[in-house]
Amino acid sequence: MSWLDSIRPGINKLLKKTETPDNLWVKCPDTGDMLYRSDLENALMVTPSGRHMRIGAEVRLSFMFDDGAYEEVELPSVPEDPLKFKDDKKYIDRLKSSRATTGKQDCMTIAKGKIKGQNAVIIVQDFAFMGGSLGMAAGEAFIKAAQTALDMKCGLICVTAAGGARMQEGILSLMQMPRTTLMIESLHDAKLPYIVVLTDPTTGGVTASYAMLGDVHIAEPGALICFAGPRVIEQTIRQKLPPGFQTAEYLKEHGMVDMVVARKDLRATIGRLLALLLPNNVAA
Repeated sequence: MSWLDSIRPGINKLLKKTETPDNLWVKCPDTGDMLYRSDLENALMVTPSGRHMRIGAEVRLSFMFDDGAYEEVELPSVPEDPLKFKDDKKYIDRLKSSRATTGKQDCMTIAKGKIKGQNAVIIVQDFAFMGGSLGMAAGEAFIKAAQTALDMKCGLICVTAAGGARMQEGILSLMQMPRTTLMIESLHDAKLPYIVVLTDPTTGGVTASYAMLGDVHIAEPGALICFAGPRVIEQTIRQKLPPGFQTAEYLKEHGMVDMVVARKDLRATIGRLLALLLPNNVAA
């Protein structure tokens, strides 16, 4: 063996290409610029162009509660795949895939804690889990969140993000619309505030039920909020829609949303609302 063969392993190690993590950079949907993920996370996933990108429940709860401190509430269990639904893929397989990807049992996460010293319950809908679609699990989770708020005598904040009702559960998913509505009425009867934070996108049966039944409706900038999407409407009426149609800003201008609030200001805004709507809800 020559001297070159003896040192070749060392040379190869020195010249070995350093692997870069696949998720180190994020492309801005508006400008196409590559953004350093760490910087984007520090900005709560809001790009320099102002685009509020979709985020998961953990990130959202960490900046909405005081000091990022909260306690998750156990989700109720529901029958899985009650209709034994199958299209090009079994529903049960779709559930398994989404659970593996998100680490969540379904699209809803419930947590309780304090917002600006006020007791509060937050339920977050995650679009990453089957488009945040409303099914029995989401409906039961909403009811559990509302009941937790009733037990704690505090406000309920619902953060919506959904593509609508979950078609794999058929009529059982549509039944969640009146069920969640009744729980909101229970909050009203108890004079407890129900605040909705509409994020991108909030559509379909969710918009037609608990997303638009709040005492106050807050929207993140640029969020799509609608029942049917703009493309469906344009194909139906065969007309071009106005610029910005169905965005948070358009809905605020037309009285469907009370305020458009940047993500970094949500906790302070909700804290003020809770203090105004329920002055006795102070730190224990």
